[in-house]
Amino acid sequence: MRREDFKELYLARFDSVRRFIFYKCSDTEVASDIAQEVFVKIWEKNINIDPVKDINLLFKIARDLYIDKVRRDKVALNFTETIEPLNITDDAENEINYKVLSRAYNEALVQMTEAQREAFLLNRNEGLKYNEISKQLGITVKAVEKRISGALSILKRTIL
Repeated sequence: MRREDFKELYLARFDSVRRFIFYKCSDTEVASDIAQEVFVKIWEKNINIDPVKDINLLFKIARDLYIDKVRRDKVALNFTETIEPLNITDDAENEINYKVLSRAYNEALVQMTEAQREAFLLNRNEGLKYNEISKQLGITVKAVEKRISGALSILKRTIL
């Protein structure tokens, strides 16, 4: 079939095929999709169709495609009915995530040296600044930075 012949067939019969399917399913999107599939099939298989004489062939192809769609939808519906949905709410999922994260956080704290853990907790839990921690522990600000940096890298490695 030449491109011009196909274009002529498409323009002449697309709406009637779409209406035919619409009367079966009452869904304009489904009807348009199936009508489109009919013409794709004709183009791919290179079927020569006379727009006037072979209208019944177009309707037969459309009906067959519609029946296939109904069957696929029925199988999909049966499948979804057999699966039991998980009743995990957002709160339950958040609680699970919190427990996992909390466990990883505690594991990271155990892996830190005592000096790293002390500096890290003073900074994060007590809200102390590096110079306040250095005064409290009697070490330099650079030592505090190094300890907290080491603690953060352990934390990052453990959690991620």
